[in-house]
Amino acid sequence: MQRHEVTSENDIQQNKGMAILAYILFFIPLLAAKESPFAQFHAKQGLNLFLLGLAIYIVSVIIPFLGALYSLADLGVLALAIYGIVNAVNGRMKPLPLIGQIVILK
Repeated sequence: MQRHEVTSENDIQQNKGMAILAYILFFIPLLAAKESPFAQFHAKQGLNLFLLGLAIYIVSVIIPFLGALYSLADLGVLALAIYGIVNAVNGRMKPLPLIGQIVILK
């Protein structure tokens, strides 16, 4: 099983649900599964994804005439969320493309 970081199989099996939830509501696993490296990794990836989506929204409000471009960007965020969820389901700790290497929380 390929992982960017290492954690136990037990941690993965017990916290898959939290890891999946991290791509929808990143703050719940961030607060509720503090002892799980697996859930924390995915929560931090979910935070990166949330901030990307927020940045896209803010730019779309400031410069509204690029509507089609924002729709494509939103599809990109959705694709990254699906990618993260698939990694969580498969027990992988693999960073998201483009934004996964950004460290906001240690």
